[in-house]
Amino acid sequence: MTDKVAVVTGSNKGIGYGIVKELCSRGVSTVYLTARDVKRGQQSVENLKREGFKPEFHQLDVTDSKSVEKFANHLKQKHGGLDILINNAAIIQQNIMKTTYEEAKKVMDVNYRSMFIIEKYLFPILKQNARVINVSSDLGHISNLKNSYWINRLTKDDIEVQDIDDFVDWFLASIKNGTLKEEDFAVTAYLAYRMSKVAVCALTRVQYRKIDRNISINSLHPGFVKTDMTQHNGFMTVEQSGKTPVYLALDCDQSVKGKFIWYDKSENDWTNRNLALLCTDKDSVQKYVTLLISRT
Repeated sequence: MTDKVAVVTGSNKGIGYGIVKELCSRGVSTVYLTARDVKRGQQSVENLKREGFKPEFHQLDVTDSKSVEKFANHLKQKHGGLDILINNAAIIQQNIMKTTYEEAKKVMDVNYRSMFIIEKYLFPILKQNARVINVSSDLGHISNLKNSYWINRLTKDDIEVQDIDDFVDWFLASIKNGTLKEEDFAVTAYLAYRMSKVAVCALTRVQYRKIDRNISINSLHPGFVKTDMTQHNGFMTVEQSGKTPVYLALDCDQSVKGKFIWYDKSENDWTNRNLALLCTDKDSVQKYVTLLISRT
């Protein structure tokens, strides 16, 4: 038994569910499965209990300050804080190739801007040597972006939150004003989701420099996982997707900070715009998009 308190956001299904299951199987004493919808969250906890695991449930809407504050107060009063925080909650745009302003803003609010609410209320109760994992994607690597100005601002060593906020504002404004240029991006499929995950990875590079108490913060590409979000396409199961996040939470050396970790536990240089990742292979992306369209 590992005497730690772990929280996984957005974990009533998919990758988050797999992470909760893996944390429980590794003997973490207290694992919180969280969800915005109470009924769905409680049902997921019951499903895991039938398998012999004992996660706890707490309602959590990462976009709602009151919800996050309430959960933080609960953790502080009952446990004195937490040791492991896995920021998994995210949404994806419904239209694969078309990006509307309303949907892009919603994706950014959930995937990126909610991170500041989490930081405000949960970071202060992280214990000494805690671990934070920001779940991103291969679609969040900087190579998804081709605009040199923004690449340079987001990959500089002294990046600040203002740089990322300016990038997000530029992206949303370009959609709203109809000034979006395809040549600024490697691929335009799921563009809002891609740019939200670029922002998450960039934020990770700010967070690890700012936080104290020897807390490690890293971003993660969990792999192409068979979930509702991918319409059950992928090469990894939900159970397999929990392995590397839990490796980062329990096994990885504490000195690993501000890195972009791949699903096979390797490190990839997030700032390398020329890194040949699958997400920049337009033929592969188009094949994937064609497959999704054929199944809808």
